Amino acid sequence: MSDTYQRSNLAAIDAAHHLHPFSDMKKLNADGTRIIQRGEGVYIWDNHGRKYLDGFAGLWCVNVGYGRKEITDAVARQMNELPYYNTFFGTTSTPTTLLAEKVTAHAGPRFNHVFFTGSGSEANDTWFRMARVYWSADGRPSKKIVIARRNGYHGSTVAGASLGGMKYMHEQGDLPIPGIVHIGQPYWYGEGGDLSPAEFGLKAARELEAKIDELGEENVAAFVAEPVQGAAGVIIPPETYWPEIGRICKARNILLVTDEVICGFGRLGAWFGHQYFGVEPDLAPIAKGLSSGYLPIGGVLVSDRIANVLINEVGDFNHGFTYSGHPVCAAAALENLRIIEDEKLVDRVRSDIGPYFAEAWGALADHDLVGEAVSIGLMGALQLTADKKMRARFEKPDAAGALVRNHALANGLVLRATRDRMLASPPLVITHEQVDEMARIAKIALDAAWKELKT
Repeated sequence: MSDTYQRSNLAAIDAAHHLHPFSDMKKLNADGTRIIQRGEGVYIWDNHGRKYLDGFAGLWCVNVGYGRKEITDAVARQMNELPYYNTFFGTTSTPTTLLAEKVTAHAGPRFNHVFFTGSGSEANDTWFRMARVYWSADGRPSKKIVIARRNGYHGSTVAGASLGGMKYMHEQGDLPIPGIVHIGQPYWYGEGGDLSPAEFGLKAARELEAKIDELGEENVAAFVAEPVQGAAGVIIPPETYWPEIGRICKARNILLVTDEVICGFGRLGAWFGHQYFGVEPDLAPIAKGLSSGYLPIGGVLVSDRIANVLINEVGDFNHGFTYSGHPVCAAAALENLRIIEDEKLVDRVRSDIGPYFAEAWGALADHDLVGEAVSIGLMGALQLTADKKMRARFEKPDAAGALVRNHALANGLVLRATRDRMLASPPLVITHEQVDEMARIAKIALDAAWKELKT
């Protein structure tokens, strides 16, 4: 089969051979796949030459933007020197070792160790086992149950999908697995009722304490949550929420796990989400911005409390992956972190582009179709509403969100729709002018969708 034939028939080949994640393949094959050909900065181009501003940074991950030759050069050098070796049997590689030092240097004084994985899903499976092993070695083997949140997202492996609170995921594959229970989410707009955000934040946090009482503190191993819920719709918790969660976990002696897969590496204007909210987790899964998506790599930040027991009491921790600490992926991540440091991207999100984005994105709240426009760092959400005063939802929220998303795409902007919430998460290198471009196209999409929804 010639290269020319293959390139001109990519959509047909894809339909014939490729099963996509989280996709209705019958519908996708009928509609046709969009082939993304190249990227530069905050822009991507498809194989027909159409240009899009990637307002979602791939999948929350391309923090330093596309086309960073420094990363591809670092990858090529490592490929030529050592394309692969494992971290089993008492071995490691130079970039893997240096990356462990670099990542923990930014994670705060509690974190001096990291366990590498190939993805965020694997990272969530890893800490889940690690927490149970920790409590068993600490003499409290009954502490096995993990409390998570409804509508949270922690990946799509068996443990990751079980920890997540997505009902539609649990319906496939008999999930969640035993030993995982869920409490409510801090989604004030959708569930806060007549309470103020501050009151609702405390109410949502205290569901954790009530659930611990119900299950018995002696049976609960950990509580896991994203600092900001990503896939659920960029649900930013009220300011009262995280301090109360931190207090409860300390008082009731359960491990706190902050899922930093999306929020880590500058997305909120801090290196990690737990730093932004001022809480002290015991474990923290990471991925995405660790390499800006250039190569697959993840990990778990392990606090000294846990690491000391694993090192001194457990013996063999019988867990790991062929690609844990892959040297080429580690080289990509090292160079990515160097760029974030040298270009001061975390400071830039906190002090410059984050506030600029907040102003431009927040102005969309005036639109008739928007119930709230919220942002934190370089994450934003637009809540679509049928009635602003009543915080009313559309009868078919998925259709409303898809309508806005498709109009945005037709005008050259990639946004994500989670039911009737529009999500944005652009690369950290986005300029003021490009933020203006995002807001302008989002307004066009909202106008077009509102016109259709009214009729």
